[in-house]
Amino acid sequence: MLFNSASFIFVFLPLTLAAFAVAVRLRSSPLAVAVLVVASFVYYGWWEPGLLVLLGASTAFNYVMGRIIGHTVLCKQTALVKVLLSVGIGGDLSLLAYYKYGDFFITNLNALTGLTNGLPTIALPIGISFYTFTQIAFLVDAAKGQITLSAVRSRLRLFDYALFVSYFPHLVAGPIIHHRATIPQFHRMAANGWDTVAIATGLSIFAIGQFKKIGLADNVAPFADVAFAQATTGSLPLLDSWIGAIAYALQIYFDFSGYSDMAIGLSLLFGVRLPVNFASPYKATSIVEFWSRWHMSLSAFLRDYLYIPLGGNRRGAVRRYMNLMLTMLLGGLWHGAGWTFVVWGGLHGLYLIINHASRFVFGQPSPNPTIGVLWFKRAFVFLSVTIAWVFFRSDSMGAAYNLFQGMSGASGFAATSSHAASLGWIAIGLVIVWALPNTYQIFARFNPSLPLPPQLASVPADLLAWRMNAALAIVLGGLLGSCILGVNRFSPFLYYRF
Repeated sequence: MLFNSASFIFVFLPLTLAAFAVAVRLRSSPLAVAVLVVASFVYYGWWEPGLLVLLGASTAFNYVMGRIIGHTVLCKQTALVKVLLSVGIGGDLSLLAYYKYGDFFITNLNALTGLTNGLPTIALPIGISFYTFTQIAFLVDAAKGQITLSAVRSRLRLFDYALFVSYFPHLVAGPIIHHRATIPQFHRMAANGWDTVAIATGLSIFAIGQFKKIGLADNVAPFADVAFAQATTGSLPLLDSWIGAIAYALQIYFDFSGYSDMAIGLSLLFGVRLPVNFASPYKATSIVEFWSRWHMSLSAFLRDYLYIPLGGNRRGAVRRYMNLMLTMLLGGLWHGAGWTFVVWGGLHGLYLIINHASRFVFGQPSPNPTIGVLWFKRAFVFLSVTIAWVFFRSDSMGAAYNLFQGMSGASGFAATSSHAASLGWIAIGLVIVWALPNTYQIFARFNPSLPLPPQLASVPADLLAWRMNAALAIVLGGLLGSCILGVNRFSPFLYYRF
């Protein structure tokens, strides 16, 4: 059941809102939590009912481990805490490894040993990467003593934790959420009644997300699909190759940014604020800045729970660069069980190392570059990211090589077909990502008392409070209406694969 499907928009969401309205009417946050837990499990089971056993088992395991670790921390049994944390994380990673990397491991084992072990053909459960990372962060925080005894005994109720893991707006593709920011919101979700400003804001952000997905991502997708499909069988001309690569760079941005907007908008309907996940990443003037703007919840997770525990930048430049590379390699492998994803992560690791090294050698860049320098840097970062996307999208290393061969001009320059439509959509996409404001900047403009930070990585929750006017209401209503007319098409989000 997709956010952009008729069954979700016309059946699931209205029924869930109606049941939630009863809890709001009664001012009962526990009842609101129970409603959303049931709705979230129904939503997840809609894909495949058997997946509910997996989600339920994972939730129960981590809830019990979190409580045990929380008690053990308060008893100051440091050695036992480390053992319990290892068991908890080991269980989570084992589950993820089996479902996500089983085929990958056996395929590479066969290649190395010459064996012919049969592949188990394990189906990847939707959302397993996201809810696994969410729960690993919870266990690590419990081991750090960030979950107090009172929280373990009374505030950390099973239903609260179950909703934290399964909350349907973010369940299958993020953003990755944090228990300290989310569970307290569940405790007061219906206590103060329904926030009409949050509802209006949520519907508006949901409409923008729908437009990004249906109106933009789905319209540039065919140009990327054609190019990458041709690359699986041979090289293609220069223009075809570049159109395919740039089209995919725009597709994945509008697709995932659109999903994140829809998740944030839907969550606001229930009075819960999810973290902002995108801050106009293609406007970045460096790779370091790009990763502070792209998939921000994942970037924060990798920084806090992988890069910093590895040592971060505390042990010298060489160790810092090694930590960066390892973090990005594992980040690439998290996205998919394939060498193309590993190379994509490694390439971004190399980009980050070069970026940090250049700052060490030449100093920090000017905070006020000229317009020419600013746009040159943006174009260079976009070009670098687009090149890396080729590996991310390609079905194999051979296909990536074929596309790069075409992008270099080695396979000729003549186009195989007319590209007027593709160039038009690409131009529209580039104007939107480079020249127009971020979704949340649009809403910030309607509340001038709230200053907009230079980057949206620390957007205050109240920034999503805004003042509607008739013109914006008409525009957003038209966007949502036009998208609803197109919900009869099956169009899954790209990050459902990861």
